[in-house]
Amino acid sequence: MQNLIQIACVACLAVATAATAQTPAPQPPAGGTPDKMPFEIPYGAAIGLDSAKKLLMIAETEARKHDWKMNIAVVDPHGELLAFERMDGAQFASIAISQNKARTSARFRRETRVFYNQFETGHGYVQTLDAQLVASPGGFPLVEGGKLVGAIGCSGGTGDQDAAVCKAAADTIK
Repeated sequence: MQNLIQIACVACLAVATAATAQTPAPQPPAGGTPDKMPFEIPYGAAIGLDSAKKLLMIAETEARKHDWKMNIAVVDPHGELLAFERMDGAQFASIAISQNKARTSARFRRETRVFYNQFETGHGYVQTLDAQLVASPGGFPLVEGGKLVGAIGCSGGTGDQDAAVCKAAADTIK
């Protein structure tokens, strides 16, 4: 009798395991399937050094209005550094962060706040995209004539302070 119960239990376990193995796990959403590619800004010729220096000046002026000490970086469409400024008193840790915000914005053709929002809503995959990706506000693509010509990144304050300073400069590009 005991053997019969054991055989019955094993049979039930085998049937349950087979049924479970046939049911595929549900797939997590991965951004949906939009009709158009998001953030599809065509690449253009890199912004020139003189223009990059002007953007640094505009961002610095905005930061000084609020007495915010910033690190400001301008990169080309590939994310390579063109111009950089560290304001007096800006924290050293923010040097690389400002450059990586600009790099992230250029390489992914979007504001870095997009990654911040994704990370904050539980999309941990953001960490797997690029070792230098910064998921924090303060990186903006520079779009001139509908084409990506570079990006600007600011760091030294809160994410919103960084974004306000860089946005002031990015908004001057047409």
